[in-house]
Parts: sequence; C-alpha cells; structure tokens
Amino acid sequence: MALSDFSRPAKKRFRKNNSIRIFVIVALISSFFGFAGGALVGGYLYYTQEPFKIFQREIVGEAAEKEYIPQSTQEQKIINVVKNASPAVVSIIVTKDVPIIERFFEEPLEDFFGQSPFSFQVPQFRERGTERREIGGGSGFLISADGMLVTNRHVVLEDDVDYTVFTNEGKSYPATVLARDPVQDLAVLKIQPDGEAFAFVELGNSDSLEIGQTVIAIGNALGEFRNTVSVGVISGLGRTITASDGSGTFVETIEDVVQTDAAINKGNSGGPLLNLAGEVIGVNTATVLQAQNIGFAIPVNKVKRDVRQVIELGKIVYPFLGIQYSLVTQGLKEEQNLPIDDGAFISAITPDSAAQAAGLQVNDIILEFNDEKITIENSLAKIIQTYNPGDTVILRIIRDGSILTLSATLGEKSE
Repeated sequence: MALSDFSRPAKKRFRKNNSIRIFVIVALISSFFGFAGGALVGGYLYYTQEPFKIFQREIVGEAAEKEYIPQSTQEQKIINVVKNASPAVVSIIVTKDVPIIERFFEEPLEDFFGQSPFSFQVPQFRERGTERREIGGGSGFLISADGMLVTNRHVVLEDDVDYTVFTNEGKSYPATVLARDPVQDLAVLKIQPDGEAFAFVELGNSDSLEIGQTVIAIGNALGEFRNTVSVGVISGLGRTITASDGSGTFVETIEDVVQTDAAINKGNSGGPLLNLAGEVIGVNTATVLQAQNIGFAIPVNKVKRDVRQVIELGKIVYPFLGIQYSLVTQGLKEEQNLPIDDGAFISAITPDSAAQAAGLQVNDIILEFNDEKITIENSLAKIIQTYNPGDTVILRIIRDGSILTLSATLGEKSE
C-alpha cells in the first residue's frame, strides 16, 4: 500500500488500527501467560482500582492523622512565636452611651387649618433615651503578669467612654488608662486579674534592628478577626510619618518609626510587632491606605521609656523647650533667605517656657543642641527626647547673621 493511501483518513485509520494493536498485544500476553489463568484479569483489576484505594487509605488517611511538620527552621520559629505570644495579645473595645434619635413627622399647618385632604408633613427628630454602643477598638499586648498592657494612644483617646479588654481566651476585663504619651502614639493601660497571672510578652531592643529582618504582626484585624497573624520583614528604619485616624480628630507627626511590609490593617493598631525570638520590637500604629504592604510601628525602646515612667512617676513626661519650628530645607532657605542649610527655624515662642527664659526669639535658627547638629535626619524633636525635664542644655543659634550661645533649662510636657 502506498503512503498516499493514508493521506486523508489518517487519524481515523490510526485510531482503528491502534485499538486493534492494543487488543492483539493483550491477547498475546494472555496466551503467553496462560498458565496464570485468571491472574492477568485479577492483576489488571488490581492495578486500575486498588491503587486509588491504597492512595485513599495510606496517603490521605495518614495525612489526616499525622501532625504537620514545619518545612524549615524559620517556619518553626514563626509558629512558636505565634503560639507563645498570642495569649498575651488582646482586643480593646470602646463603648459609650449614645443618644437614640427617633424620626417622626408632623403637619405644621394643622393647628391653623385643621385636618386637610392635602397632607403636608415635615420630618422631625427627637432624642429617646440612650443605648450602649461600640464606637471603636484596637489591639494591645500584656507586658506583665499583673495586667499592665500597651496600645496606641489613638485607640484610647477619649475620656468619657469605657474600655474593655478581651483576651485570646474570650475573657473580658474593664480597663483603666494609666497614661497617654503626649508625643508618641502610645498609651499604658491596666486590667485587674481575677486571681490568675496573665500571659505576657517580653520587650526586645529596637536599637539593634536590621533592614530585612523577619517580623511578625499580631492584632485584631478590622476589629473582628482576633489575633490575625501576618509575616514580613523590616523595610526601613528611622521613618517620619504623619498619621490620622481617618476622621480628622487625631492627626500627628511621628518620627523614627519602623517600616514593615507585614500586613497591618485597621484594628491592628496597638498590637505587637515581634522578632523571631518572640520579643516585641515595635507597636503597630499606622498603614498607608493607598499602598500595599507599607505599615509602620513605634520602636519598642520608646515603650520601655513610657512604662518605666508610669511605674516611677505615675505619668509620662517629656522635656519641653517651648518653640514652634520648621527644619531648614532648600525650599525654606530660599523662601526666608536663610544663610545656612541646616537647623531649626523658630516661628513661635511659648510664653513662660524654657525657650523664653533662655532668650530665644522668633526667626532664630538653632544650629546645635548640646553640640549635636540639627538636620533633617536628626531633628530637634528626635534629639530633645533623649533628655529629661530639668536638664540644662547649650543651644548654638544664629540671629541676624551672628552666632550666639544660650543656656536653657528644659521644662516638662505631659498629657
């Protein structure tokens, strides 16, 4: 037969011949192993049906019974951190008595014209009592067995409300705000144990953080997914951000924060950012809504400072110079015709403050604070936070082209 005979019906003829060949091969094998009788049939059934039963019994069944084994040391570390830290991570619920507003309708012309076939009703509103309502919330974490915990200041900003802490076990405790940080977005709270010791987390050292370091965020995501876990790395250090609560009632600039790509959502505020040793290295505080995986946390060393002051002083205090200023930038230099590239340009002086007592004036430029140069990267606010109220410092300033040296005794700023 010539090759051209197969040119058109090649596919159909191939299928037919192929099936014939398979049948012949099977028949030959059956004849060759005739001594096995029905063994071939049994073997054929065994290899088509039994493997599925074996897979179902031995593989799927075993997987359901076996405990999951982490695939790497890092994965095991993350699992351990989450297991150990989760009992210390809490949800904070804010409740308040709010008025119940009732809507009703009245006919304003009825007193003059009586009932009319033409109804003219005007909507009115009146208050009918009050009801307890949840108005906000966030996350926090316990730092002592007796119930001291940390969260963001913007989570517990109001005074005429009630704060309730829910543990990971679902137990609830009324919380008292011990102190709010007047500079950082931090607050320290206290709950009373019912005879038991609370689980708590250890505080690490944020001065030793490295970009690229693995971190774990835990918090009450969106106010309803309790102890949600996300993992990422430290994306940046020493960032300065301006954060808002979304309603405009709370807006502040926070310096020297940690940037991370671990997911931080609404409700995560106040939750811990942990390292692989299970230590808190930051407090989750803000996220960029218009971006993906850009979140920020306040370094834990600032938390340790606040907690120490609450224990020792019963409040959180900062040194206070008493000026309003702008850091010198190229734009400000050109706008004000300034003779220098760095420093703090004073725009206002607080009456009866350390700045006024030291003789500082509007339009002075502070170049150095105790021999430490003021720059964009090393702002005056960042420098002054390393001092205490009552410390005496030397200010090197420029006024009308002349360099002056002034001495100032720092005041106190608290909530």
